Parts: sequence; C-alpha cells; structure tokens
Amino acid sequence: MNTENLLKQILHPNNLNQAYLQVKRNKGAAGVDGMTINELGHYLKENGEEIKDQIRTRSYQPKPVKRIEIPKADGGVRNLGVPTVVDRFIQQAMAQVLTPIYEEKFHENSYGFRPGRCAEMAIIKSLEFMNDGYTWIVDIDLEKFFDKVNHDKLMRLISNTIKDGDVISLIRKFLVSGVMMDDEYKESVIGTPQGGNLSPLLSNIMLNELDQELEARGLNFVRYADDCLILVKSEKAAKRVMKSMTKYLEETLGLKVNVTKSKVERPSGIKFLGFGFFWDKNAYQFKAKPHQISIMRVKEKLKRLTRRSWSVSFDYRLKKLKQLIIGWVNYFKIAKMRTVCGNLDKNIRFRLRMCIWKQWKKVQTKYRSLMRLGIDKDKAWEWANTRKGYARVARSFILCRTITNERLKRRGLVSLLDHYQTVHI
Repeated sequence: MNTENLLKQILHPNNLNQAYLQVKRNKGAAGVDGMTINELGHYLKENGEEIKDQIRTRSYQPKPVKRIEIPKADGGVRNLGVPTVVDRFIQQAMAQVLTPIYEEKFHENSYGFRPGRCAEMAIIKSLEFMNDGYTWIVDIDLEKFFDKVNHDKLMRLISNTIKDGDVISLIRKFLVSGVMMDDEYKESVIGTPQGGNLSPLLSNIMLNELDQELEARGLNFVRYADDCLILVKSEKAAKRVMKSMTKYLEETLGLKVNVTKSKVERPSGIKFLGFGFFWDKNAYQFKAKPHQISIMRVKEKLKRLTRRSWSVSFDYRLKKLKQLIIGWVNYFKIAKMRTVCGNLDKNIRFRLRMCIWKQWKKVQTKYRSLMRLGIDKDKAWEWANTRKGYARVARSFILCRTITNERLKRRGLVSLLDHYQTVHI
C-alpha cells in the first residue's frame, strides 16, 4: 500500500466527518483549554479550514494533555492523559487512516485495541494453548508501559511503514506536546499519553515488535495491549523464556519489566484481563472464571450502589445496578460463574431489603406498607414495631415474605444469574 500521501486521506471531508462523529460518541472530559464536546462542532465550523492549513504547513501545535491520576486497586496510580477535544478529533482522523495499514502487519495473537477483537477472544485463545498442554505460563508485567515508550524507537518503527513526512511530523508533535498537571507544564520526553485516540495504535506498533520476536522464536503467546502471556510446556523452558524476553524488552525495546509482578506460574496462579483459570475435573480441561480480585471489586461497587445512606430514588438505584450487572456479566460471560452470580444476587437482595426498610422509616409507614404487601392487620402492626436492626429484619420472615425475590424482579431488579444463563457461551 502506498503510504506517501496519507495526509490527503486524513484531511478528506468524509474522514474528518467520521472522526467528529466518533469523538462525539466517545464523549469524555474537556482538555486544558476547557472546550467541551458540545462546543466542538461550532468551533470546527469557524476554524476547521485554518486547522487544516496549519496541519498541511506543519505549523499546527497540539496543546498539552491534562494529566489525571486514576487510583489503582493495588495502591498505585494510572496516569491518564486527556487531550483537548480538537486534538482528539485530529488524532481520531489519523487513527482511522493508519489503523487499516497496520492491521495487515499486526499479529493474529494480539487482541487489544483492534477492530473486531476483544478480551474474550484473548481468553479463549489462552485456554486453547493451555488445553493443548502449554501449562507453564510466563506472565510479564511491563512497568507503566504507556509512560515508558521511547519516542525515537517508536518513530523509527513508524517511519519503516509510513512514508508521508507530514504525518510522521504530526505524530511526533502529539508525542512531545507535553503534560499539564496542577497548572504546571512538563515536557513529555518519553511515553504516549494513555487516553489519546492515537495512543492504542501507537502502543500496538511498539509491541508488535515483541509479537514478531515471539513468533520468530516459535513461542505461543497471547497479548492484549501491554498484558502478555507466553505459554510453554515446562518450568525450565518458562524460566529460560522469562530471562531472555526480559532482556529483549529492556535492551532492544527500551521498556521496563516489573520484576516484582512478573512471574512463572501454572494457570491457577494467573490473573489475565480480570479472569482466572482452573482445572475442571469433570470436563477434563482448563476453564476460565472471574478472578477473585474481580469478584472483590464488583462486590465493592455493588455495596456502594446498595448502601442505605445513599439518598436516591429506588428506581435510580435499580437503574445503576442494572447497568453494572449487565456490563459485568457480559464481560465475563465465557467464564464459569453460576455460583458466584447466585451469591452476588442473594447479597444484592439482602441489601436492597435493608434500603427499603430504612426508606419506610416510621412505624406508620412500615405498617401501611406491610398491609399493602398482603400482611394482615395485627401481624403488620407487630412487625412495624420490631426493634430488630436493619440486617436482622432484612434476613427475617418479615421482609422475605413480603419483599420477595419475584417482587424485586418485577420492580426492575436484574438478576446476575438470570442474565448469565441468557448470555453464557
């Protein structure tokens, strides 16, 4: 494919319109200039031609990205870079033209940030290797990959494929546009901002070198962005691969391997994309399940959505629960988790009954509510005056008989188990 005149394709009206619509769909926060997504359309109508002329003459200067630190579950932080909406629009236009070029070059076992590919496919491929006897796993953790990418190495890789100097110049400008954090400007001499529309493609261009090296060595691997598993048949081979690939990543690609998190393990000791793996004795094969850390995290989210002190309507609470439940189950639908779903459902219903009992608050409200739910007058009065705490009442005959599972379902509560049984592959 001819890559000498790509800028013309990037600035074509159809491509720019598609980029604008995609950025609108993605939504997202404003960058350092404060411009919102809703203001982008009007701004481009007024300044679009000028921006295109600046890009053609190489005088366009991207603004610094706004640095946001996202707390990680392990106690660290993930640095997220938020470009301005105009820069996101330009990056999206570039990604739309460059992605098809690189898709032809990327490895079959790379699944992250690629059209038509997802984490589910990476898990299925991992299971294929495990069930073919590759049960020793080299789990290499790259330390802050997006922050450590060497610009010169990346640009050399890009220029091996892209021959349009204007596009290469524009990519470098985005890489070195700098970072704004707490109103302080910092140069970006290394790294590609995690959060830019172009960053996923740039990370895959860099890590495709790793893929090709693994392929040349005849190794089985599965990669999703900077998460990579290498699967071999013996512990000795795994340790040898760990040593040699660590050397390659650090000396050839200039990346930093986190030695404390990288390990050689059996499938049961691996966490990959939120999944864990286990040996199913009945099926006589390895299968996937949600990792215990993933279960713990969803429990924390469910707990926040069902806390009694959250002063929102019951319908809104159910709406947020539905969004979380459907999203979580859809992500883990290939995993074995009937028991997990059933246990989470029980806990959600228990906590919702506590919310309802607190919402009723006064004795008279409890009395009338219990009467409406079919309890006779004397029993309703007795139950309305109970001195038991929220947890005991929620588990007691009082609420389990009145606020039944079926009643909660009719009200709009989505069951994890029901949804899992519908979508499970």
